[in-house]
Amino acid sequence: MKKVINIVLFSVFLISCDSRTFEQISDTTPINDIVKYTVEVEPIIKERCLGCHSPGGPAAFRPFTNYNQVKEHIDNIIDRIQRPNGAPGRMPPGGALSPSQINTFIQWKSDGLLEN
Repeated sequence: MKKVINIVLFSVFLISCDSRTFEQISDTTPINDIVKYTVEVEPIIKERCLGCHSPGGPAAFRPFTNYNQVKEHIDNIIDRIQRPNGAPGRMPPGGALSPSQINTFIQWKSDGLLEN
């Protein structure tokens, strides 16, 4: 019986684990300024997306190497970066964006997808 209880407790512990950092789950600071692609969005794209979404990358079929490409796919990007860990198609595959980074994309769209 003790073995069964230990297995159940261990299973619950494993299920409750999350690979995101404290920053990723706690930074929900609202964005008060108008978000622009070159200032706020492009650095996130360069750091977290271009490893795959550029020529020669595994997602080269959908490149994000310039403003127009990101703008064209913003709805898909927002959908995919907001999916929970482990969900099919969640991006980026190497680890979730922080809530602040996700909010940057959402606010950019809300502000009219400004480039500069």
